[in-house]
Amino acid sequence: MGACSNEELSQPPVPDYSNTRLSKHVHDNVHGNIYLDPLSLKFIDTEQFQRLRDLKQLGAAYMVYPGAVHTRFEHSLGVYWLAGEAVQLIKKHQGLELGVDNFDIQTVKLAGLLHDVGHGPFSHLFQSEFLPLVMNGSEWSHEQMSTKMVDHIVDKHHIDVDSEMMRKVKEMILASSGSGQKNDAGEKRFLYDIVANGRNGVDVDKFDYIVRDSRACGLGFSFEFQRLMETMQVMGDEICYPAKEYLTVQKLFATRADLYRTVYVHPKVKAIELMIVDALVEANDYLQISSFIEDPSEYWKLDDSIIKTIETAPNQQLREAGNLIRRIRTRNLYQFCNEYAVPRDKIENFKDVTARDIVCSQKNGGVLLKEEDVAVSNVRIDLTRGMHNPLERIKFFKDYESEENFVIPDDRISHLLPTCFQDKIVRVYAKKPELVGAISEAFENFQFKTYGIKVQVHATPEKKKRRM
Repeated sequence: MGACSNEELSQPPVPDYSNTRLSKHVHDNVHGNIYLDPLSLKFIDTEQFQRLRDLKQLGAAYMVYPGAVHTRFEHSLGVYWLAGEAVQLIKKHQGLELGVDNFDIQTVKLAGLLHDVGHGPFSHLFQSEFLPLVMNGSEWSHEQMSTKMVDHIVDKHHIDVDSEMMRKVKEMILASSGSGQKNDAGEKRFLYDIVANGRNGVDVDKFDYIVRDSRACGLGFSFEFQRLMETMQVMGDEICYPAKEYLTVQKLFATRADLYRTVYVHPKVKAIELMIVDALVEANDYLQISSFIEDPSEYWKLDDSIIKTIETAPNQQLREAGNLIRRIRTRNLYQFCNEYAVPRDKIENFKDVTARDIVCSQKNGGVLLKEEDVAVSNVRIDLTRGMHNPLERIKFFKDYESEENFVIPDDRISHLLPTCFQDKIVRVYAKKPELVGAISEAFENFQFKTYGIKVQVHATPEKKKRRM
């Protein structure tokens, strides 16, 4: 048990915060009343955590889906609540067998609460698209920054919390990333799968954002995470599910993939994100945005309002970046030219397409394209494990009397399930409307040169090509 090191035997036991009278509550539009325990409130009521109110959960998607204005703040509260519910259910059904105690419950809840405290402006855009352009070779991740922010919050606000608990919290935050460390043997490995499941991808983080994002964007969904939480069973130090819930688990990954295609990488959302990235890169030398990631005491000041700073700054050095933000405001966006799905047999060895690839495919005549005229988005949509089926890593059981868990081959369930688990889509945009025709033609030439055929579904509409 994590609380039983020699150094901590003299410390008082962790209070049982399951009594809601000891907690404050807020009403969440997804989960109803959420009860916030006293220790968690010490973290919530800090400027570092409150910063999450100024980070849109879906980055720039709200500029296409007007209802998608929810933030990392309410998502973090939702994950906190579901994490607590999950570990409480495990304690209720298997607490004596597994030795689940109040220390474990509090640890998992704090990991759920703090798992996203290290996100940057516009969430994944900051980590995956902006930083690689300004910091070559950077391996920075929001999970690693979350652990640094946790330490900073504890130190800055003198929060009296068990050091062993915080060590486990940070390990749980890192559990789904490559930088996560394996916990010591006998430390209840199953607890590390609740918030950020690096083992098979089924976790309460996804449970919350799938429902929350779908609702905010006005999309219907049929995935029922409650069924998985109510039926899960720990077997062999791993959270397993009844075999009859195979399709429920499969629907989790399918719904996530649908959200990616419909919302997260919507062509217009990506156009706006490409413009925001260009603006951030243009402003980086003057504002030193990338330097904020080095120090948690500075990093917490960075949020989505950075684009308002860029847009309204009188400095001449920010003129070009400001113009890009104003173009977004007036809907003068990078123009989507066309896209194609990479052929299935080419996915494994696919290399990202660049603006240079498109420009070099232009034939003589017409407008002479430059690399800075073209924006390319290489989109990957999968079921969390790239080209592999995530259900291959999920264990199931026959019934609650069974002591055996097992993997179910998908062909034993249905022949209608997918046989390919990843899409790669290449999209090309014109940064100036008058170049749509020339770039679309070069894009088609690139497809012929690469695959011997035109793999896009249809030609770019003539009306779009003539747009000035």
